[in-house]
Amino acid sequence: MTKISLEELVSFLKEQGFVFQGSEIYGGLANAWDYGPLGTLLKRNVKDLWWNKFVQNNKLNVGLDSAILMNKDVWQASGHLSNFADPLIDCKHCRSRYRADKLIEEATNGSVNADGFTDEELVNYIKEHNICCPKCGQNDFTNIRRFNLMFKTFQGVVEDSLSEIYLRPETAQGIFINFKNVLRTSRKKLPFGIGQIGKSFRNEITPGNFIFRTREFEQMELEFFTKPGTEMEWFNYWRQFCMDFLVSIGVDKDALRFRDHEKEELSFYSNATTDIEFLFPWGFGELWGIASRTDYDLKQHMKYSKVNLEYLDPETNQKYIPYVVEPSVGVERMMLAILFSAYNKEELEKDSRVVLKLHPALAPYKAVILPLIKKNHAAKAQEIYDALSQKYSINYDDAGNIGKRYRRNDAIGTPYAITIDDDTLNNGTVTLRDRDTMTQKVIKVEDIEKYIDEIIKL
Repeated sequence: MTKISLEELVSFLKEQGFVFQGSEIYGGLANAWDYGPLGTLLKRNVKDLWWNKFVQNNKLNVGLDSAILMNKDVWQASGHLSNFADPLIDCKHCRSRYRADKLIEEATNGSVNADGFTDEELVNYIKEHNICCPKCGQNDFTNIRRFNLMFKTFQGVVEDSLSEIYLRPETAQGIFINFKNVLRTSRKKLPFGIGQIGKSFRNEITPGNFIFRTREFEQMELEFFTKPGTEMEWFNYWRQFCMDFLVSIGVDKDALRFRDHEKEELSFYSNATTDIEFLFPWGFGELWGIASRTDYDLKQHMKYSKVNLEYLDPETNQKYIPYVVEPSVGVERMMLAILFSAYNKEELEKDSRVVLKLHPALAPYKAVILPLIKKNHAAKAQEIYDALSQKYSINYDDAGNIGKRYRRNDAIGTPYAITIDDDTLNNGTVTLRDRDTMTQKVIKVEDIEKYIDEIIKL
């Protein structure tokens, strides 16, 4: 992994077609991002790999796709309407606005996690440690005001309090309210999980660091239901499972760490929480949260909906409310960790190259087809492209000399370059070039799929 600043990575991703500023031709919209051709493919691959590992290839788990818009009472039961708020603090001199907990974390380089501090503790810590405004250097802040992060909208033609609804701030509640439906229709027995990938929305006070913290984002969440008393066994299982998954897809192992929450940091409903953190250019940041949420969520929805969400254990014939272990990760944060891990700038004998050493399963294109001489080899190259693109995302590049085409595709992470030349026409062979080693070998056209299939395995 080559060290690269956030600014350099943002510029690189825009230039290559991974991520663009949202609404750019109108001057942009703060903290909104559009995913270009390569970013769309990478994002889809991230979600597909998570889904395959956590749902499709795991007999314990099933999938769900719940609605973004839900009954307002869902958020009353979950506590989001009353408690889902950030501690807002303003500098009296330059009027810059901050989250008080993040101000402390940034001032202490992450050594102090203020997530569980009360408003009084936040204010006292800022005063006692003389934490100053990063923009003007003054230590003179307003009192903390709580700012609810829920995006409010209206359903129907009349905009009044009765028609108020919210864009979901997380995908988890859609799973909890469907627990009984999934249990009945899937005939699952505890322990089992429900996985979901979907959009969430939070009106963040201080979004930033590119796609690390955004107001519109996608989550990959698993709610794993288990018998009370066994939750810590499963908490530790999923904790390690998530770390192993990150390493298997190419996230830099040396940049990852577990951060176990201290008792005073835990949410009131949690009996264990661990963050998997990644070392970004600005310091360690939360990548994946694994929480043991006890039976809080199902109890709350039972209370507000008046629907019985107890589980009847077929082995003991006892009824109880399951405990839940939740591994939750943002698609965009995972993408960012993957890109920082994959970016490399290599000095060669005669020049240098930028290469994204993405795991082939994540690479936007699995191979690029390169006709050596366009007028001679384009027809055969198109034939091979048409065949391979039925199964994989394949690039086709016939512009410029072969060396420049290699470099272009190295930079976007394409694992294999396949050159079509006279030998292809005469002998049915192609030249296969490896992105990482730059070594080449001659293989039969009919063997190309075998090589691609081998490298995209996890």
